[in-house]
Amino acid sequence: MRIGILGTGNVGQALAAAWLRAGHDVVLGSRRPGDEELLAGLKGLLQTGLRVDDPAGAAAHAEVLVNATPGTASVALLSSIGAPALAGKVLLDVAVGFLEDESLSHQVVSLGEEIQRAFPDTRVVKSLCTIDRAVMVAPESLDGPSTVFLSGEDAEAKQVVAGLLADLGWPAESLLDLGGIVTARGQEHFALLFIGIALSTGSFEFNIRFVPPAARAEAS
Repeated sequence: MRIGILGTGNVGQALAAAWLRAGHDVVLGSRRPGDEELLAGLKGLLQTGLRVDDPAGAAAHAEVLVNATPGTASVALLSSIGAPALAGKVLLDVAVGFLEDESLSHQVVSLGEEIQRAFPDTRVVKSLCTIDRAVMVAPESLDGPSTVFLSGEDAEAKQVVAGLLADLGWPAESLLDLGGIVTARGQEHFALLFIGIALSTGSFEFNIRFVPPAARAEAS
């Protein structure tokens, strides 16, 4: 698929590398696509087929657009691209917004909901925001199966995202569809517990698993 990733930070680069290995056509969207320092840092990825463009160019390229920008800046950046350019596209939102005091910037309505409301013709799916970038692209690195969540209104868009998650190594049994985009609130608020666990254990490379109740034998 043609994938455009908005954001050239650690998350954007990790996802770009993984999807390039899976054979996808990936463009990173940056506000400074010609910056020599940026391009030097991306040298390895550029040698494997990555291209860098401005955000509008990445969006124009994409069948699936990935929001890996800071959550406090995401809507403004998408607005600079414009709703017509985003109409009909699948937008995988992996961002979480934090304020300077480390509280969440979206405490009532999630960033995923805010994006969907601002761009009603865009097919927004929230996922991957409950795990560190290393686990995003290597779920097999964990000591056992774990769960990744999806939120969104468009069932077909979720299937597209599920396929891209499979290319990252996530088996179908690890995916849990939470429902509509309103459920993105739970995904984003998990960031607070995630940080607590990370500080307690000294590692960001972990995940959680949905464990259903044990099957009970039917009464005879």
